[in-house]
Amino acid sequence: MVFTHDTEGALTSAVALVNSGEDPDTLTTRGQLSAFFVEQGYTGRFDGDEAELEAVRNLRPSLRRLLTSDRDSAVELVNTILSDARALPRLVRHGEMDWHLHAVSDDRPLADRIAVETAMAMIDVIRADELSRLDICAADCDGIVLDLSRNRSRKFCSTACGNREAVAAYRTRKSGI
Repeated sequence: MVFTHDTEGALTSAVALVNSGEDPDTLTTRGQLSAFFVEQGYTGRFDGDEAELEAVRNLRPSLRRLLTSDRDSAVELVNTILSDARALPRLVRHGEMDWHLHAVSDDRPLADRIAVETAMAMIDVIRADELSRLDICAADCDGIVLDLSRNRSRKFCSTACGNREAVAAYRTRKSGI
């Protein structure tokens, strides 16, 4: 394990949220927001209305900036997010999750909680100087890759991108024979 379970979870969720804006956008309905909430293991307040959907969708550009920035820029972005949210870290345990950090209350809007959880996770990434774990997909897409592999070999944001590149490489090899 590279990071703690809550850091990995927050990073995975942030990457999934940012990548949901790729073509095709997979976060356009309240049902998709509800599925995202459940799939990513969020707890606490969930309104599930159009306003919340828009707030979460509007979070994607700032999270993309944070996840793709250099170390010093990431520090500034993290500090701004935490300051704006008046974050106050505390240890919590709920459901299947053992002790982990929350920095805003569970009744805050979902978009605020996502931003703060991502910022808290990025603190670990920055302190460990592991920003190389985050990159842009090697395929012809703008997806973000979170590489938690031991040998740092992940290049693609999804299996689909990896398969597409493998097929293209195969076709190139076959056409050259």
